[in-house]
Amino acid sequence: MQSRTHNCGELRLANAGQNVTIAGWMENVREVGANFAFVVLRDFYGTTQVVIETEEMMQAIKGLNKETTISVTGTVRERESKNPKQATGDIEVVPTQIKVLGKCIHNSLPFEINKSRDADENVRLKYRYLDLRNPAVKSNIILRCQVVAELRRLMTEKNFLEITTPILTASSPEGARDYLVPARNHPGKFYALPQAPQQFKQLLMTSGFDRYFQIAPCFRDEDARADRTPGEFYQLDMEMAFATQNDVLTTLEEVLVPVFQKFGKYKRISQAPFRHIPFNEAMERYGSDKPDLRIDLEVQDITAEVADCEFGPFQNATVKAVAVDNFGEGRKWIDKLLNDVEVQTGNKACWIKVDENGQFTGGVSKFLTDYTDALTAKLNLKPGSFVCMAAGKKLSAQKTAGVIRTMMGKRIPGHFDEEQYAMCWIVDFPMYEMGEESGQLEFCHNPFSMPQGGMQTLLDAEGDVEKLLAINADQYDLVVNGYESASGAVRNHDPEIMVKAFQMVGLGEEDVKAKFPAMYNAFTYGAPPHAGAAPGVDRLVMLLTGEESIREVITFPMNKNAQDVMMDAPTAVSQKQLDDVHILINEAHL
Repeated sequence: MQSRTHNCGELRLANAGQNVTIAGWMENVREVGANFAFVVLRDFYGTTQVVIETEEMMQAIKGLNKETTISVTGTVRERESKNPKQATGDIEVVPTQIKVLGKCIHNSLPFEINKSRDADENVRLKYRYLDLRNPAVKSNIILRCQVVAELRRLMTEKNFLEITTPILTASSPEGARDYLVPARNHPGKFYALPQAPQQFKQLLMTSGFDRYFQIAPCFRDEDARADRTPGEFYQLDMEMAFATQNDVLTTLEEVLVPVFQKFGKYKRISQAPFRHIPFNEAMERYGSDKPDLRIDLEVQDITAEVADCEFGPFQNATVKAVAVDNFGEGRKWIDKLLNDVEVQTGNKACWIKVDENGQFTGGVSKFLTDYTDALTAKLNLKPGSFVCMAAGKKLSAQKTAGVIRTMMGKRIPGHFDEEQYAMCWIVDFPMYEMGEESGQLEFCHNPFSMPQGGMQTLLDAEGDVEKLLAINADQYDLVVNGYESASGAVRNHDPEIMVKAFQMVGLGEEDVKAKFPAMYNAFTYGAPPHAGAAPGVDRLVMLLTGEESIREVITFPMNKNAQDVMMDAPTAVSQKQLDDVHILINEAHL
């Protein structure tokens, strides 16, 4: 124990009478007399009460600010007034010697350590080293370490080799912006930090390694969300040679279920094999490819039932509805729901209620009088039912209805079974989609995935956008409680099929060779069929702890603006540093 005989969390009644040395931070000092005080000493392991009873010991702590580190040597004795909430609450230490190890020179702290989670987030991040002293904050980091160790153990038991892959690599189009690193010895050229070890793990399969994994750092220049940190994140990256989709899904189920059972906040967990939901079915029934299956509501399509409706937004549109029975909320609740849906989706929703006679009332009911029978049968409506609807282009209506489903499910009692881990696989993702910004055909999920049906499917659809959009890929996502928690695919290991797949999005063979030279060339030397996935470590730990923000489970996270306010990053650098890497800053663009 270095200079300590015990830590601050281990002394018990059995130690009474022993001479001990403990060390830690002065969490609290309470003076109750001229030479009498109580000091709470805290270290990584817990807290111990120290009782000052002499003038000499009082002078030793006099003038010391809270959070000063000290060592205390003294005698353990039984406490008269025990504290059952404290692990060491049956004893106290009476000191004979107190040494100051590290002074806290600040009379006041940015926040009270044990209440740091109530402080402003940017203040917490600026003083993260103080925030981490809070046992509640520290416990998340400890759990993260335990989860990572368990993942490593389970993967190793399944004969996976942990292999690290490069951090400085080439830029590749993987869906997000790269972090670029200028190459000093190659003026005008850049490395990129890997968005994922995708190409390297596929090259390992081509190299003859059978099972690979690593706890991989990944870097993406994307905006923060509650469940996504900007900049850097970690994933359990894995790949298997001569493997099918089912091989990967079964392996991950066998690894992740025990982790959730051992570390999860909730005791109820979906048991393997998890439910498989095709992408199109998920969008139709839940309005999302990340459905929270703890909610028992589903989206229903009423487009046919209201085809002739004169309500403007329903005309020539896809119309989706979410219905609930025994609705008891008032107009204020409904208005807030509609406003929140519009804020989140940018689309308006509308509503009706069913009165005691089975007739529609409120909202857009005047437009739906002629459709009462059809909608009542379709949605199984009863007196007291409430229906919220979304209309527009198909995908837009689906997504808006998905948000309605989630909000209604979580806000109306009886529809949200929160205390469980509800897991499913979303499968059969579209190979291609129309880009929202470009308006051009793009890869939907992962450009390295095998199209279902292989080369023939691509040849049959060539030149026909609708047929191309109908092609599915062997791609899959693990969804846990409404969060995408892993993503993977059966890889496209055939160079001819790879070239053809990229041709569909306007990239020719030379483009493929230029963008992915190592992988393309490696595949020409005989590549095995292979498949893999990558559960997000940060997100898994967030789910295990029940935290709502992913930053609560990352030791030193950036803030929402991708700034490290503790280290003051990003920051300006010297002109010499810029000159060394041949960078000229155009201030007109700043």
